Amino acid sequence: MTLVTNRHLTSISAILIVAAFTPWSPIWADSKKLTADRRIELLRGLTAEYATIKGLLPRSKKALEFNADGTYDQAKWKAAEKELGLAGHVGDLIQVTRIEIDKDRIVLQLGGGAKAKTKWYEHIEVGMGNRTAPIGQGDANAPGGTTVALMFGEAIGETNSAEVKKLLLPILDFEKQSVTENYVETLPEPIKQAIHAKKAVEGMDRDQVLLALGRPLHKSRETKDGAELEDWIFGEPPGRVTFVTFGGNKVVKVKETYAGLGGTVAQTPGP
Repeated sequence: MTLVTNRHLTSISAILIVAAFTPWSPIWADSKKLTADRRIELLRGLTAEYATIKGLLPRSKKALEFNADGTYDQAKWKAAEKELGLAGHVGDLIQVTRIEIDKDRIVLQLGGGAKAKTKWYEHIEVGMGNRTAPIGQGDANAPGGTTVALMFGEAIGETNSAEVKKLLLPILDFEKQSVTENYVETLPEPIKQAIHAKKAVEGMDRDQVLLALGRPLHKSRETKDGAELEDWIFGEPPGRVTFVTFGGNKVVKVKETYAGLGGTVAQTPGP
């Protein structure tokens, strides 16, 4: 048998008295409060990340509210588009440039926000050369991006960056291909196959040739029968040399040869 002494009773009474006057309700109310470690993880996992635009993404001075269940006020988003235009078109890449975390929402500034005054660019590797393409500026004269507020409707709790990316998937895809890959997928099948095979074919434009072959080693121009032609030359002896001839912005002729040492040239047989 366990004996309960007066000293034990006094200690138990003291504990019960403290418990009675301790404000437990705020502790229970904060059970879903975002911890410091989780806040740091959100900031690290989202800041400076690139996403592919999947749907309507207008520029807006105020944060565009997007609910965690995937819904949003389409009328408000359309009105924002009408007022300031788009922050980017479907398939464009846009960067998260700032994060604000509140108790029931996460606000993401995209492309520097609508008030950004300086144009910013992403450098995209294309074949052997480089190509600079504007990111986060779907309209030619758009000076900046936009801001989206992910609304949870309750305390954020232990949400992490991977979960936030999944919730934003209807409008932003953080896992999708690059803007260059997305562009290639929209091209006619013969041109798409030629780019994947690293070849130039008739009908390509200059950008598509750059995607397929990179930058030429040499360029030359001539006027023939009143038409201005431009030749792009890829490769050098000894080895394969490709001549791509443009009439205007389109490829009108492709010629491949093998150039050996001493100036010998042999035309590569066609397929």
